[in-house]
Amino acid sequence: MEAKAVARYLRISPRKARQVIDLVRGRDVGDALSTLKFTPRKAARLVEKVINSAVANAEHNSEMEPDSLFIKKAYVDEGPTMKRWRARAFGRATMIKKRMSHITIVVGEKEEG
Repeated sequence: MEAKAVARYLRISPRKARQVIDLVRGRDVGDALSTLKFTPRKAARLVEKVINSAVANAEHNSEMEPDSLFIKKAYVDEGPTMKRWRARAFGRATMIKKRMSHITIVVGEKEEG
């Protein structure tokens, strides 16, 4: 059994979010949440919310025990990019890309034995 949670259109670049996702992939949910609590990055708070949502989905929809869950899959996809312009010297302009992310977490039950 597995349960999934997805957070879409988060205003953080996928590269920065992937650095935090790599810390928790494959770990127990309790270990992952305690690691994220002490990770001083914006993405850690966002990933923590998605993990909590996946655990709640597993508990409510699939009737799994939250103590026996681990992070089965965790990945970050690139969302749309907002394009903005910044004025530069001699009447020129430079494009600023404000990137978005889609974070997906899949939790599953550990095999007994």
